[in-house]
Amino acid sequence: MRKALFFFLAISGLTACNSAETPATTENQLPMDVHSSYQRSEARVTHLSLQLNADFEQQILRGVATWTLESNAADTLWLDTRGLVIVSVTDADGNALEHQLEAEDKVLGSPLWISGIRDVSHVKISYRTTPGAEAIQWLTPEGRAPFMFTQSQAILARTWIPCPDSPGWRFTYDAEVEVPKELMALMSAENPTERSADGVYRFVMRQHIPSYLMALAVGDVYFSKLGERSGVYAESDILEAAAYEFAEVEDMIEAAEDLYGPYVWERYDILVLPASFPFGGMENPRLTFATPTIITGDRSLTSLVAHELAHSWSGNLVTNATWNDFWINEGFTVYFEHRIMEAVYGRDYSEMLSYLSLVDVREEVEDFMKTRPDDTRLKLDLAGRNPDDGVSRIAYDKGYFFLRLLEETTGRERFDDFLRGYFKAHSFGVMTTEKFLGYLREHLLSEEEWNAVGVNEWVYERGLPANIPDVVSKRFGEVFSSIKHEVMDENRCPKNTENWSTHEWLYFLGQLGQLRDAGNDQINADLLAMLDSCFSISKSTNSEILAAWWLLVVPAKYTQAYPAMEDFLVRVGRRKFLTPTYRALKETGQIEEACRIYSKARPNYHFVSRQTMDELLENCQGI
Repeated sequence: MRKALFFFLAISGLTACNSAETPATTENQLPMDVHSSYQRSEARVTHLSLQLNADFEQQILRGVATWTLESNAADTLWLDTRGLVIVSVTDADGNALEHQLEAEDKVLGSPLWISGIRDVSHVKISYRTTPGAEAIQWLTPEGRAPFMFTQSQAILARTWIPCPDSPGWRFTYDAEVEVPKELMALMSAENPTERSADGVYRFVMRQHIPSYLMALAVGDVYFSKLGERSGVYAESDILEAAAYEFAEVEDMIEAAEDLYGPYVWERYDILVLPASFPFGGMENPRLTFATPTIITGDRSLTSLVAHELAHSWSGNLVTNATWNDFWINEGFTVYFEHRIMEAVYGRDYSEMLSYLSLVDVREEVEDFMKTRPDDTRLKLDLAGRNPDDGVSRIAYDKGYFFLRLLEETTGRERFDDFLRGYFKAHSFGVMTTEKFLGYLREHLLSEEEWNAVGVNEWVYERGLPANIPDVVSKRFGEVFSSIKHEVMDENRCPKNTENWSTHEWLYFLGQLGQLRDAGNDQINADLLAMLDSCFSISKSTNSEILAAWWLLVVPAKYTQAYPAMEDFLVRVGRRKFLTPTYRALKETGQIEEACRIYSKARPNYHFVSRQTMDELLENCQGI
């Protein structure tokens, strides 16, 4: 590790005292978080100074994490770790502190207990990660520069930093990261736009954030300016395409500010990651991590960017206190995303998104009611489980429709005023479901409106309430007419599709799937071959369309498309696409094909995707 003069202790005092925003909830009453040992602490941390060295050859990070403590008479500090090797724990003067790793829990890892810290201002932990650390993916593709990125949500920050790994606690941070000289390092903080000559990069995050928003990426990336406070980072071969795709980001920021108040994070940049990234995007503050699968050349999937941008208010600014309250982050963000898209592209466009959300949540609720009905509630109970189990369309889309119902009940003007006040009143704080409902009753809903909405049913009961808002999309109505008359009645490819957006294609393919599920035997391999000959769907460069296409291809056993499907599954690691495709193979008696492809694809997937696919394909042997 580089023996440079380290600037952390000096900056930690400056940053902790002069942070851009003071969190609304740094008081010592922590929400009960069953997924973190930090609540057992007598001491509280306020700032992290982090020193890291990225070793691509051994695929480990070597680090020193120096935590600034609140002035206190406490004697113990508990931090979360998983798979970390703790080398030493000292105070700022190098005096050893007593510490111990508890026995490992399969979900929570090994809590780190540190004692003897009474009147200690800083705790310094030297450590290293281990190969296979679950947050980190190291990529060394043949013929390309190496790449590394982290994914900390929900409780994976503890696999690369000893930390209070709970959304209910915030801190500021600074970092110094040493990487190979030919690569650039980026974090969820102030970022460089040019290469460092010595491979050392320094970062500062002045706003208080929870651990799941800690992020690091290292790769052969370059920067392109989008606006005065926005830009995109990507590898050179996709930088120009990414800059074109995200050119309207500044318009989205302005639309978001007009809706719900100032953007407080100074800059909004986007990093395009390799295709193995397990999600569409991750809302790391100041630097959204994004999948390359949203780069289509027609800007038709930028609602994902609107979603991650919206998290700058709902999630990053006002954060779910625990993962049981995950809908507080995601339901608000889907609602905000749709409002941004409406402001930029119009109501017809945003209603297509809303209709697709309605289809998704109805399908997921129907599926969950068979196997995990309690998970159809907005307020979850994830005790003893991996909080990743709460990442479903329920939090996103049931949460969205609950908020949409509130808007339709009270009127948009009242609801917008309420949300502006909500974000302002709770900035840099945490929110439980119960605290939100109390605020809702006090500041928005009358008793009559509360009962009309059925708030308790929406939040605490299973399934979808009967008063879920209806969505009517004129553009989808035209697509449905094409399906009925041209495809089903005349057995030919629909005309006038040249102006269809991605969303219209998704609706088209989804409707064919619904007809098949209803027993229509016209949705067979011959029909798919006809559509493929007209539109070359199997050769599409649009990953959303391909993922929807595979859900027709697999049940129909349209094997001509299987080579393209296999290439897709090997190349793309986005869990949203993988899960339904592998499940379709499994449920249609093609488990051997699923296992064959997965054995080839698995090494390319991030831990998050591997974990889900391993559970789904549990009968695959030798993988």
